Amino acid sequence: MNDPKQTPPANDQTDDQMAAPTAETEIVNDPSLQGDEGEADTPAEDNIVEEQAAEIAELKDKVLRAMAEVENMRRRASREKEDAHNYAVTKFARDMLAVSDNLRRAIDSIPAQAREQEDVKHVLVGIELTESELLNTFEKHKIKIIDAEGQKFDPNLHQAMFEVENPAVEPGTVLQVVQTGYAIADRLLRPAMVGVAKGGQKKADVKVDQKA
Repeated sequence: MNDPKQTPPANDQTDDQMAAPTAETEIVNDPSLQGDEGEADTPAEDNIVEEQAAEIAELKDKVLRAMAEVENMRRRASREKEDAHNYAVTKFARDMLAVSDNLRRAIDSIPAQAREQEDVKHVLVGIELTESELLNTFEKHKIKIIDAEGQKFDPNLHQAMFEVENPAVEPGTVLQVVQTGYAIADRLLRPAMVGVAKGGQKKADVKVDQKA
């Protein structure tokens, strides 16, 4: 009988074959190559982060500017509304000042002796009440009389008509009001026409030496 030939298993490998890795296995398992491949996208990611940060900063700046512009518009609108409320009657008020002037002239024109007469007294009381009511109406619309007499001359509020020689007061002091001035809110409606002290030094008393 012939002995059958025994063939080795197909998947059996020699020790040399199992010990020696292939070139492909070395390339795949090389950690240095894997590291380079993982770090290849790092610069691109950094650029994306920087671009996003710059875009956020730009948008934030635009939002802040827009908010500031809105606030400025709100303040401007509020100021214009207040000005319209305070100064809408400026022209009418300026025309009404003539009425106030005439009432004051009528009161000042009545002599002291005539004020004691009954007929004149009643008329005078009526004129004074009319003037008082008019001034109260002015007050409601923020129209006020400029207090000028005895004050330091202010070119923003007063208009000098003449100078008065008076060494007893400081130069530039308002001594006389020719026409009353008015202001509406914080603006000048009409300057007060005034007489201003010219001032000067008092004359020194001259003493005579009687022993001479």
